[in-house]
Amino acid sequence: MSDEVKDAGLVAMISSILGGNKRADPVAPPPLAEVPPIVPADPVEPAATSRSESKSESGSDAAKAESAPDAAAAAAEPSEPPAQIATTRDGKRLLPAEAIADLVLGELRKLDNFPSSGVSVTVYGYRHWNAMLTFAPFSTSFRNATRFRQAVPDLVFKLRRFVELEI
Repeated sequence: MSDEVKDAGLVAMISSILGGNKRADPVAPPPLAEVPPIVPADPVEPAATSRSESKSESGSDAAKAESAPDAAAAAAEPSEPPAQIATTRDGKRLLPAEAIADLVLGELRKLDNFPSSGVSVTVYGYRHWNAMLTFAPFSTSFRNATRFRQAVPDLVFKLRRFVELEI
């Protein structure tokens, strides 16, 4: 990160502490996609996978050929049924706050110049849940942080159509 960006962040932090009237220039938030969010599913790992890995470590070709049919049979018959995702009467998915925070963060990562680390998303509320962004020092510039925070209300409004907070 350049010294200018660090200096601008420090000046903004100091002026906000001291009650300075310096405000960021109004910046239009970036447009968000109209695609519904993708909820990551927990992959079901068959028990035969660990057996095929232990046999393949032995290095013999006969063991590898022998484990292939076992792995195919185990993949066809999962030992545990996949977990059902709870839904409301409206068809919205019920997700815990951590999962919704991951969705919000995943959508924000699609924006230009979004930091790869140093960002925290907090989901709060009940019926009309909301999200709050916090940035670690020097993770982004003041201008970009303002831009990302302005994008959050639109993103939350769109996600509320598909996701409900699970209590």
